[in-house]
Amino acid sequence: MECEGPLLNNQRWLSTSFLVFFFTWGVFLPYWTGWLTIEKGLSVTAASIVMGAGMVARSFSTFLVFPYLTRKMSLIRVMKWMTIASLLLALLYIPSSSFTVLLVITILFSAVYPIILPAVESGASVLMQTGHIHYGKSRSFGSIGYTVALLLIGAATAIWSEQSILYMMLIGLGAASLFFMRSAPTALRTAPVRTETDTKSTDFKALFSSKGFVVILILTILLQGAHASYYNFGFIFLDELGVNGLYIGIILNIAVLFEILFFTRADRLFANMKTSTMFLIAGIGSTLRWLLIYLFPFTSVFIGTQVLHAVSFGVAHFAFIKYISKSLPGSQIAAAQGMYAAFAMSLSTAILTFPGGYLYDISPRLAFLGMTICTIPAIVIVLTTRKKYAY
Repeated sequence: MECEGPLLNNQRWLSTSFLVFFFTWGVFLPYWTGWLTIEKGLSVTAASIVMGAGMVARSFSTFLVFPYLTRKMSLIRVMKWMTIASLLLALLYIPSSSFTVLLVITILFSAVYPIILPAVESGASVLMQTGHIHYGKSRSFGSIGYTVALLLIGAATAIWSEQSILYMMLIGLGAASLFFMRSAPTALRTAPVRTETDTKSTDFKALFSSKGFVVILILTILLQGAHASYYNFGFIFLDELGVNGLYIGIILNIAVLFEILFFTRADRLFANMKTSTMFLIAGIGSTLRWLLIYLFPFTSVFIGTQVLHAVSFGVAHFAFIKYISKSLPGSQIAAAQGMYAAFAMSLSTAILTFPGGYLYDISPRLAFLGMTICTIPAIVIVLTTRKKYAY
């Protein structure tokens, strides 16, 4: 009974850290491209270039800068200083309107702000190894934060204008900065997630020498990258279908609500399921999701496919987190999270944003169909490697 207090506090801290970060993520991910086109006057193609360049910058910073920072300071300091820097950079958006200036600001912002995500996720993995922390329970609070952001943005844009998207982001980053300045669990305050004798090159070499990890990384790159059109053009797609801004927020929230339900039950539902089975489920669900939007480009069908977000994103994400928490030593977690954030959550999405924007200009529904170029190969990879690598 003596450990229940610290464990409860650690669980609560982790839940709140997910909550405050994903509130800002719920502003940035689904709305930023739309904000650039509607409020700043960029074309869909120009906004895609800006966001794509930002995601390329994100991939390099999470791959190179994040592991470097974890060798120099504790995880909580990484979270704190990156959040403060993100807030200062976001302020630069207020007076800016030209394509070049917005491009530069977005590249800088995207090189700093997304580092917070692998830092929080690494903190979760460390706490899972050092105590009986339920990842799914805490991660569901991130989905709640994302949900709240979608609802508030939907209401704010309906009442005022799309400029409220930026101000909501500033408020969220301010709140996150204040939270990360508070006391954090000891495991995150006193030591980096790696030993001083470790080096980045040896971590990467060890990870890439594991063929099972390489397959897992490839699957996450394909399945998470397949959300590029949804993240960048979902808001615009619904807007062009004539959906009111308030209802767009509600519709986008359906995906997150099912994501919340999934994460609250994931630890129990998938406790004994193989990683390969989880990725197979994610691949099939993702393929079905994008095919339905292509075949039936109606608001009602888009709403129905939102249920599949718990499968296309949630199952694939949980599978990766479960794999690294159980299969990797603590010293390699930051490197693995950096690679996941860089390649699966950033670079693949960035690369697919460019053709996605091109396809969207031809026909909006083609942008969603194009994502199956990733999901179908993912299914094939799982079916052909699951027995060989026993993952």
